[in-house]
Amino acid sequence: MEQKAKLIQGDLVLWGILALLALFSFFPVFSASSNLSYVVGNGTPWQHLFKHMFILVMGFIFMIGIHKIPFHYFKGISILLLPVVVVLLIYTVSQGTMIGGANASRWIRLPFVGISFQTSTLASLVLMMYVAHYLDKNKEKKLRFSQTLVPLWLPVGIILALVLPANLSTAVIVFAMVSMLMFFGGYPIKYLLVIFGAGFLGLCLFVLAAKAFPDSMPNRVDTWMSRIDNFREPTSGADGNYQVERAKIAIATGGITGLGVGKSVMKNFLPQSSSDFIYAIIVEEFGLVGGVTIILLYLLILFRIIVIAHRTTSVYGKLLVMAVGLPVIVQAFINMGVALNVFPVTGQTLPMVSSGGTAAWMTCIAFGIILSISVAQEKSSQEKEEEVNEDNPLAVLSEAI
Repeated sequence: MEQKAKLIQGDLVLWGILALLALFSFFPVFSASSNLSYVVGNGTPWQHLFKHMFILVMGFIFMIGIHKIPFHYFKGISILLLPVVVVLLIYTVSQGTMIGGANASRWIRLPFVGISFQTSTLASLVLMMYVAHYLDKNKEKKLRFSQTLVPLWLPVGIILALVLPANLSTAVIVFAMVSMLMFFGGYPIKYLLVIFGAGFLGLCLFVLAAKAFPDSMPNRVDTWMSRIDNFREPTSGADGNYQVERAKIAIATGGITGLGVGKSVMKNFLPQSSSDFIYAIIVEEFGLVGGVTIILLYLLILFRIIVIAHRTTSVYGKLLVMAVGLPVIVQAFINMGVALNVFPVTGQTLPMVSSGGTAAWMTCIAFGIILSISVAQEKSSQEKEEEVNEDNPLAVLSEAI
């Protein structure tokens, strides 16, 4: 029993929530994958379910392994992986993958397992780890803007520039998360305002360049513009708002308790029903009760992240928890917000629930890092209690009895 107990350490509440989300995900993924099977003609629902199960099992294996690593090791790991992810992003962009006539250079194919790997998810995780390390290393220094340009903003700029052409939403989220982490880490606000201005100018120049040379990035800027226009004016195009309209129908059909497991109708008409719009299928089948429960679970994860960050005495630990944990929560609420028509369509999946490639692995790795910090915090608390007991003669006497 002791060996089993040592396999899982750290925040047991967080472990339980993640396991609950993973187990629950089998129901909507199996149900929604019938769209891929019978409408698109891609495999069978059982094949998609077993693939999803394989990804989650591997993800939890990664989580168990990573939460055993002392969290201060991630300082060196982030430095070593930073050039690796840059090379992977360059390779991904250079492929020029086309899907439906549009540029979709986001994935590379993993050999033997048949799974697509979205390199931007790994790059985002490594970048956040690196920024947390940089802020911790310079926490006692009074930084000047010129001192941070090469060691901090150059890696951030390179990675965002490589992610942006194929995935605007991810680039914006990463930039927002980096900026928020900078604010928490005490980076001067006046310097952040300069970076905001430079980032906005860079985005404008990119859009102008894409418009001037449309063959270099087919349809990407037009896709962004159409999604924003469809969000602002839903009636601007007959088919432009198709996904959101079907998602709204699914949510409205669900009512209070839903249609029941596997009884979704809109899964056969809603593109990406097992990934980007899986929340709509959850509400249709499990109703308002299921939809609110999912929201509460993510809020509870956020609460546990805050608790772990508050309890750890290490500045790096606090920054690292926020760096890898908050983007997951933000992504979850953006995914649900898209289904509820609160945000434009972004292509962000629902962490630990949506089917897909290796995005779930990156989420599991992020939680493994958070749990590693909680393990260190628990060990520190135990050592303090042992020191107190050693200094207390009554405690020593009671243990001897």
